[in-house]
Amino acid sequence: MHVNRTHIRYIEWRDPQGLNEDTTECISQLQFINDELDFLGELIKEHTIQLKARDIFEKSKTIFDKVILLQKELKPLIAQVEIHRNGLQTLMDDIDLPDELQDYKTEHYKLMFESIGFNSKFKKLKKEIFALVSSIMKLNKKKRLPN
Repeated sequence: MHVNRTHIRYIEWRDPQGLNEDTTECISQLQFINDELDFLGELIKEHTIQLKARDIFEKSKTIFDKVILLQKELKPLIAQVEIHRNGLQTLMDDIDLPDELQDYKTEHYKLMFESIGFNSKFKKLKKEIFALVSSIMKLNKKKRLPN
């Protein structure tokens, strides 16, 4: 996620326009991760079908299950961030409610922190997937090479 710690720490100084930019960028990145998870799931399926090795198959199934779990976790997170972005309209109206901006910033901090945590889990899973696919490709290469 592009939002870094220093950015998170200074949310209290952000204006509604800056908060809107953060939220829009976060939604865009989460939607891209969703597309990437779809691709990675297909990548695992495509390369695992070629193998009969039991240990690789079990590892592939475990990692694929993690992809499915992350996708299930991602959908509500995207929905929460979109609702949060829509709530920004109430900040931009002419009616000032006490602590309205501070409450929004508190929720904004929580959602940005949650998004960064999700991105961290995604990167870890992505490394596992590439290691798995790499090992599958190496096994396939060994099978094709004559002794």
